[in-house]
Order: sequence, then C-alpha cells, then structure tokens
Amino acid sequence: MRAPRIRSALVSLAVAAALVAAPAASASPETGAPGEVTSVAPLPDQHWLPGTGKAYQLTYTTTGPVGLTPSTGALFVPKGTPPPGGWPVVSWAHGTTGIGDRCAPSTAGRSPRDIGYLTKWLEQGYAIAATDYVGLGTEGVHPYLDGRSEAHAVIDIVRAASTVDGSVSRKWITVGQSQGGHAALFTTRMAPEYAPELDFRGGVATGAASNITWLLELAGPDVPFENLTALVAYILAGVPAARPGLDVAPYLTERGGVAVRDAHELCVPELYASLAGVTVGQLLRGKLAEGDFIPAAREVLEVPVDGYRRPFFVAHGSDDNVVPPFLTEKLLDALNGNGQPVTAKFYPGDHGSTMDLSLVDTIPYARQLFAG
Repeated sequence: MRAPRIRSALVSLAVAAALVAAPAASASPETGAPGEVTSVAPLPDQHWLPGTGKAYQLTYTTTGPVGLTPSTGALFVPKGTPPPGGWPVVSWAHGTTGIGDRCAPSTAGRSPRDIGYLTKWLEQGYAIAATDYVGLGTEGVHPYLDGRSEAHAVIDIVRAASTVDGSVSRKWITVGQSQGGHAALFTTRMAPEYAPELDFRGGVATGAASNITWLLELAGPDVPFENLTALVAYILAGVPAARPGLDVAPYLTERGGVAVRDAHELCVPELYASLAGVTVGQLLRGKLAEGDFIPAAREVLEVPVDGYRRPFFVAHGSDDNVVPPFLTEKLLDALNGNGQPVTAKFYPGDHGSTMDLSLVDTIPYARQLFAG
C-alpha cells in the first residue's frame, strides 16, 4: 500500500502547484474562458492507467450547446522524463457510456477494453487527456452525439491540461472510438479554428458514428431491430439537450417514454438490459422523419464532410453491427469526393475489436502526425 500513498502524495503536491499557477477559479464557470481550470484534484488510485506517473481529476470550462459550461475529465501523465517541449497529448474521446452523471468515466471508471487501449497510447510517451463530455458528470443533460459540444470538450481539456501539469505539451492529436470517433471527426474539423493557439496535428477515429440521421429517417413503428434500441433511446434523450425546445414526446409510445426516461439515468449495460427484446419500433408511435426531429437531429449529429485542415485516419470493422460499415463507406465517399485529407482502412473485426486491430496502423500514423 505504500506505493499508492507515495504517488498520491506526489500528485497532491503537483495539484497544489497547478492551483497556484492557474488563474483563480471564477465563482461561476460560465463566466470563464474555454479551457480555464476551475478545480483539480488527484485522480483516485483505482482509476489510474497502468504506467501512469501522475493523474488528475479536473473540472474546466468549455462551450456547450447554449454557451459556456463546466466539464470534467482526467489527465494521465506518463512516468519518466518528458521530451523537450513536454509530453505530446492524445485527447481521448470515449465511446457511449450513458448520459447520466454516474456514467462519467473519470468517476465511474473505464472498461477493461478502454484501459488496455489507452495504456498502449500512454506507453508511446503520450499524455492522455480524457474528457467526460458536456453534461456527463456536471449539471444538465449530456447532449448525446452533439458533435460540436463533444469537440469543444475534447479541445478545451487540452487547453486545461498544460495548466494542470507543466510537463504537458500543447502539441496534440485526438483519438476516439464510436461516439468518441464521431467526436474525433468533429474535433479534427473544428480544432484549428476553435483553438488556434494549440498545436493540433490531426485525428484518429475508430468505429465512428456517422450518417446517423440517414438511419433515423427510416425509424418508425415497423422497424424490428433490437440491437440499436438503447442507442436510439439515448439519441431521443440527448438531441433535445442540444436543441432546447424540441419535444420528442409526440413520437413516443408509452414504452418509448419509459425508455427515454431511463436513458437519462441508466448507463449502457443497464439500459441495454432494460431494453432486451424491445425493438426500435416499439419505442415509436410514428415515423421520426415526420415533424421537427430530423432537421434538428441533422444539425446536431451529422459529421462534416468538408473543411478539414488537418489529416485524419478512419478505422472501421468489417463486422461492425453497431455502426454498419456501409455508413462509414458513405461517409468516406463524401470525404474523398470533397478532397479531404483522410486515410481509411477496414479491419476484420467488430465494433470494439477494431480499436486494438487498428493500432498497427494508427500508432505509426500518430507518430508521423507529431513528427510533421
């Protein structure tokens, strides 16, 4: 038990130094600037990644759907001596965990899959800045798959990281999976304009959600699919958080209303269990394509297909049954048609396994981004 106590003490000293160096936290985070640190503490030992030298839990200001708002996250700093200029940063965008506050990874912990994956990036000599996203662990509803607020949270934690720990560089890339792949694509598109003072090099997106409204337009009472029911419930709960005033109640059956209420509270394993055997169609009394939902959802969810100023890598599993490969093929057709700087590869895996399968390509790709 001695080693955890020693490392906690060391992080506590670093936290104290960070608080001295940081601007005074404003009484209301909404009056601060994006990336401003409003609180920092040692990350509990049980949430450290293997090979971490220092780890922090932080709250910082970012831009949500309706203005400045607090967000939370974690920062993992490698062991050892940082390279000249500091540890380069991988800003991690996590996959769907839920939209309730208790689903935030910095407090709830991470899956063994994500721990293993992030440890591989840490071993390459990268600090890991890991946002929880807007409204996930903080006041308000998480605007699930709102690409712009996802990107803002991913970017602003990099701004915060160099304040929290002086050994961390402002040179960075983003890496994300599933919902986080969606976030990584938005981040890659938006970072050069949103945070020009940072040295953003590019992105990696695995299993990225895209062309979501194309699928949602097909959703109605006659849709028999069961594997996407929980994700549709999260979307129906999350889009109104990004577009206040949008009312989804008229679309919902009684079972659908219960599912959307549950989606606000239940994390992924629990919501999937509660909806076992329930089809998407059983949630809906009418087609989502009718009325205001699809136009609002399109503004929130749809991945940009032009305007990218940094290179990015898209990895997808040929056996993905969460984000069907044809949706990514459709995205790539649009990106390539617009001459965007994308590299893409499909792997013989499912939604989750593609993360590790793609490392043989994405780690060298990231190394080239940082060297460029």
